[in-house]
Amino acid sequence: MDRPLLNRRLAEFGTTIFAEMSALAVRTGSINLGQGFPDADGPEEVREAAVRALRDGRGNQYPPGPGIPELRTAVAAHQQRFYGRLGLSYDPDTEVLITAGATEALAASLLALLEPGDEVIALEPYYDSYAAGIALAGGRRVPVTLRADPESGSYRLDLDELRDAITDKTRLILLNTPHNPTGTVLSRDELAEIARLACERDLLVLTDEVYEHLVFEGEHLPLASFPGMRERTVTIGSAGKTFSFTGWKVGWVTATAELVSAVRSAKQFLTYVSAGPFQYAVAEALALPDSYFTELRDDLRTKRDILATGLTDAGFQVFRPSGTYFITTDIRPLGHDDGFAFCRTLPERAGVVAIPNAVFYDHKDQGAPYVRFAFCKRTDVLQEAADRLKRL
Repeated sequence: MDRPLLNRRLAEFGTTIFAEMSALAVRTGSINLGQGFPDADGPEEVREAAVRALRDGRGNQYPPGPGIPELRTAVAAHQQRFYGRLGLSYDPDTEVLITAGATEALAASLLALLEPGDEVIALEPYYDSYAAGIALAGGRRVPVTLRADPESGSYRLDLDELRDAITDKTRLILLNTPHNPTGTVLSRDELAEIARLACERDLLVLTDEVYEHLVFEGEHLPLASFPGMRERTVTIGSAGKTFSFTGWKVGWVTATAELVSAVRSAKQFLTYVSAGPFQYAVAEALALPDSYFTELRDDLRTKRDILATGLTDAGFQVFRPSGTYFITTDIRPLGHDDGFAFCRTLPERAGVVAIPNAVFYDHKDQGAPYVRFAFCKRTDVLQEAADRLKRL
């Protein structure tokens, strides 16, 4: 056929870098610190809850479209438990929607809320599904770049740049905090200004908060809790990152009944429903005691520090994350400035796989010298990776 098979909206997206680098890890026998999935399962009691649901015949057929009542109630209770002090609460019957992971929640929200030509502001670098989701919805992405600050070892948002990016065509701000891949946790003042701009310009905000429990410095503050934001914010959460069962693909949306209804209108024609038995297990997981969430955070903070020390000793400049389970590094101190070339040769040179940050940028030159490593691995794996990286 003369006509391209792939529609023009997706023509710029090929196979994801995660698939390429994971295949490279297998082929070379390298330690895979590229793709962000844990190498150990989450709590045994949560896994057993899934087995129990399977054996009891709960969820083996289509669950309700919005998600099982038990999980919607658990999501609402979770929001009340952790953010009720901020005045945030949701009705499980009308303001909670269960999705096939956060990725579907993002796609369904963008498909539901955008018209072709609408502009979406996103903080670059950003997870690659953001760009694809905006494209599928016919929107136009407008990146606002988080800038690396070598002196502080962190990334910073320029609020003036964000303000200047808003036009009459802007429909939505897509926000991710804690932020993948930089590990930035937006401050109260930054979030307050974003909220003020959204209200002033009558914008919707889609917030990806899947790393809400993985904050090492600062605190996670849901944007929906700020004045004027509950009625214009769609918040996305996920069980994968918090409970280390990424393969279950259980996510959720919380928002006003009107926004949830809109997102569900798109979601029903994507997966319709998913993960029936796992929904019952995640409902139990969300009710785990506070000690679980504290220990998860503390364990990952320790792992962050192990890998950060190893990377520093190997010669990288390290941007120590305040949240998530990713570390961004600058490879220029090692004599390199092309993250793609560096990551494609790293397995042979050191037996470790990483991800080039340029894949998360529209402005590829901005991300060229940066490389991301995941530290959601066993301690012995991280220590072995640190030893291997000394070969550099």
